[in-house]
Amino acid sequence: MSGEGGVREQASANWAEEAVREAAAREQLDVTQSQGHADPEHPVVRDREQEVLDRIDRARRARPRVKDERITMAHGAGGKATHSLIEAIFLDAFRNPLLEAMEDQAVFAVHGTRLAFTTDSYVVSPLFFPGGDIGDLAVNGTVNDLAVSGARPVYLSAGFILEEGFPVEDLRRIVRSMKAAAEAAGVQIVTGDTKVVQRGKADGCYINTAGVGVLDRPVSLGAANARPGDAVIVSGPIGDHGVTIMLARGELDIESDITSDTAPLNGLIDRLLDATTGVRCIRDATRGGVATILNEVAVASQVAIVVEEDTVPMRAEVRGAGEILGIDPLYVACEGRFVAVVDGAEAEAALAAMHSHPLGAEAAVIGSIKADPPTLVLLKTEFGGTRIVDMLIGDPLPRIC
Repeated sequence: MSGEGGVREQASANWAEEAVREAAAREQLDVTQSQGHADPEHPVVRDREQEVLDRIDRARRARPRVKDERITMAHGAGGKATHSLIEAIFLDAFRNPLLEAMEDQAVFAVHGTRLAFTTDSYVVSPLFFPGGDIGDLAVNGTVNDLAVSGARPVYLSAGFILEEGFPVEDLRRIVRSMKAAAEAAGVQIVTGDTKVVQRGKADGCYINTAGVGVLDRPVSLGAANARPGDAVIVSGPIGDHGVTIMLARGELDIESDITSDTAPLNGLIDRLLDATTGVRCIRDATRGGVATILNEVAVASQVAIVVEEDTVPMRAEVRGAGEILGIDPLYVACEGRFVAVVDGAEAEAALAAMHSHPLGAEAAVIGSIKADPPTLVLLKTEFGGTRIVDMLIGDPLPRIC
């Protein structure tokens, strides 16, 4: 469970766009009635703009509700429906100070030692894909959820749900990948569980992993720490994993050399935290992609985030696939990339440290934190316009992790 922010039912989930359209229509009517006074400094324009922002703020502050009678794929996409499910069902039932932080892990102290604890489940389809498989994905994903808190990952558990008839050789291959990934990340798999279900009751193999890490540094990273003037950094090209999975399913007649970016990020994060004390927040951009992470930070910190579209690193294959499918790559999942919010004065030092590590060689500053309008993520497009980047509504790429 992770994320921040409230949502509405699917039918009204695009409230931001609706508010803009309604305000624009009313503004045009007022201009007409005032005999063409279309001066951009006219008070009517400013009033309508504030009305839009006020409506957005009210919608985001409203108590989350789940109106669906049954779970849909959108509830697992990491966007609005997921956040609604988490806050209205799970957080409402399990509420406690550690869970209320809504980070990808819980951070607490045991006998004076600060620990981080996380869990995740993996249902990716297909199980094997260019650049990885469900095994190394499960290890890397849990390692990364610990590392983004500033913790040093140490121990993992591994639980397997296997379907009757699943090939034993495929299981051996998955386990070998997990072993190699654990060794690369410097962690040990120390406990686990295995269950087998009847044929047709699963999809070959599902994996759950949990992890424990130690916080050696006196850091307290979190989505609520962003401040105006901070810089937003992404650790490398976005969307590689999601597009790789999509192409591996054979749903498009597209040939590409792109591979998943699945990787353990603890080494790169160590390099970053060693170089500067100005890091406010780190999040790995998995389900919902970079756009979801930015929205979570904007809401948690009550700030605005402005992203420059032409600075976002992205491979041509990802951009092309997005154009064909009508999917914004900002919403496409990564499994080896993170978003960091860093003190603006420390951005250059942070970037230099990341560039010195193989996984951060293409890191880039993609935006900045502003005071207004609070809770919104704005994208300055390559064509000179500005648009709202809202949280993901549906699930364009299900089962990518």
